[in-house]
Amino acid sequence: MVYHANFLKFFERCRTEWLTQIGMSNSSLREQNISFVVRHVDMDFLQGARLEDRLVVKATVAKAQKASMTFCQEIVNPEGNILCKAMIKVACIDTQKMKPRALPQKIIMEFTQSDR
Repeated sequence: MVYHANFLKFFERCRTEWLTQIGMSNSSLREQNISFVVRHVDMDFLQGARLEDRLVVKATVAKAQKASMTFCQEIVNPEGNILCKAMIKVACIDTQKMKPRALPQKIIMEFTQSDR
């Protein structure tokens, strides 16, 4: 069985891959002193996953604010069953000041226009 904490890793990887697809790699964000930190997580574990399952991780933006975004995420098994769902609030911070900062406009536009 997949350990429950790995679901958080799967959700994180989905959001990171999304950033990469829109041209916002971790290194380019670091150069701009931008980082994202998880502010809040509300997860519901519905069903277990097996280690060799080919899982699909989905993300949609439920709410976008000036310095944070709330994602609705799901992990689905090959049969289409939702195994885990979560609402994850991510804050954008300035890595030098360690304070909230406005989300880059490119990210807001990309994340609010499509679902992954």
